[in-house]
Amino acid sequence: MQLSKILAEIDIEIARLEQARTLLSGEASPTVKKTRKTKSAALEPDSTVKRKKKRNLSPEGRKRIAEAVRRRWELQKKAAAK
Repeated sequence: MQLSKILAEIDIEIARLEQARTLLSGEASPTVKKTRKTKSAALEPDSTVKRKKKRNLSPEGRKRIAEAVRRRWELQKKAAAK
């Protein structure tokens, strides 16, 4: 592990422990130290990102598209022959 990553993880753990101590001791509002994300955490995909559902074509839709493509090819062949 890289030294900077180890230090960042230690800082996060210290912040968690301080927050737990504050909650257990009954002090007023606990302070949470904000830390920067490490490079590896920034590269990981967020679970909040919505992904598009895969769209499925019905057999009828596929047939219509195939027929349209065939007609297009026919028109191109006729235009090329002229």
